[in-house]
Amino acid sequence: MSERHPLTAAGPDAVVPRPAPLVAATGPGPLRGDDHHVLAATGRPLGPIASRRLVVVAALVVGALALLGLLAPVLAPEGPFRTSRDRLAPPSSEHLMGTDDLGRDVAVGTAYGARTSLAVALGVVAVAGGLAFVVGSAAGYGGGRIDDVLMRLAELVLVLPRFFLAVATAALLGAGFVPLVAVVGLTSWPVPARILRAEILVRRELPYVEAAHSMGASRSWILVRHVLPNSFGPFFVSISLLAGTAILIEAGLAFLGLADADQPSWGTMLGDAQPYLRQAPWMVLFPGLAVTLAVLALNLLGDGLVESFHRRSPRPRRR
Repeated sequence: MSERHPLTAAGPDAVVPRPAPLVAATGPGPLRGDDHHVLAATGRPLGPIASRRLVVVAALVVGALALLGLLAPVLAPEGPFRTSRDRLAPPSSEHLMGTDDLGRDVAVGTAYGARTSLAVALGVVAVAGGLAFVVGSAAGYGGGRIDDVLMRLAELVLVLPRFFLAVATAALLGAGFVPLVAVVGLTSWPVPARILRAEILVRRELPYVEAAHSMGASRSWILVRHVLPNSFGPFFVSISLLAGTAILIEAGLAFLGLADADQPSWGTMLGDAQPYLRQAPWMVLFPGLAVTLAVLALNLLGDGLVESFHRRSPRPRRR
C-alpha cells in the first residue's frame, strides 16, 4: 500500500498553514516589498531602521571630515609641513596620531589632507554634474539625431579608463588641482547623463506634459517647469556617488607621487609611509582609515538617497 502525503491524507478541505512573514532584523514588523535590504557581510535582511541608521552615521562621518578639513588652519595654524625632533614618535598626548619620519604631525597632515580630498570631490561633482545636466537634458528632450549623437559620445567616454587618463594627464601637464578635476570630471559625466535622459524620456510622455503641449506651452517652458524638476532626484543621487570615486583617484595619484607636493594628501602620506610599515604603522593606519571612511561614508550616503527616492516614487497598484 502506497503512503499518502500528509497534506493529501488530510483531505481536500484541509487548511494549509501559511508561512510566517519574514521579520526585519530591526523590529517585529514583517518585511515589505521595499524593505529587503541585504547586508552583504551576513546575508540577512537589513530593515529600514538599520538602513536609516547607516545613512545617519555616514552623514555624520562626512560632516566630521568636512568640518575637520575646514577647521584645519584654525586647529593647526603652523601647517602640515612643520617638522620637529620627535621623529617616528608613537601616538601620545602631544601627537595624537604620532609623527612621521620627518617629525611632522600625522594628525595635522590627516586634517589638511581632508581639505584636498574633499575639494577634489566637490570639483569633480561640479564639472561632471554640469556636463551631465546639459547632455542629459538635450538628449532626453531633444530626441532624434541629437539623442543618437550624444548617447554614442557618452558610450565612447564611458569606456575610457579614468585613472590611467589621470595618470597620463599628470605626467604631461604636471600635477595639480585643476588638471586632476578636469580629467576626472570630463570622463565621469556619461552615467548621470544617461540617468537624466531616461527620467526625461519617461516624464515627457506623461499626461500633464501632453496637456501643457495642447495648451500651447513652449518646449523650453515645459522642460524647465514640468520635466526637469521631477527628474532631478535620481540624477543628483548618481552625481553624489562620483565623490567617492574622485577621492580614490586623487589618493591613488598622490600615492604614486603624481600629486602636487605643496598640497597635503592622504595618498602622499600613504606613499611616504611605505618604508616604515613595521617601524611606524600609525603612519599608514590613520591616512588609510581616513580614505576608507570617506569613501565608504559617501557611498552609503548615496545608497541612502537612492532608497529614499525609490520609496517616494509612485508604484503601480496591485489589482
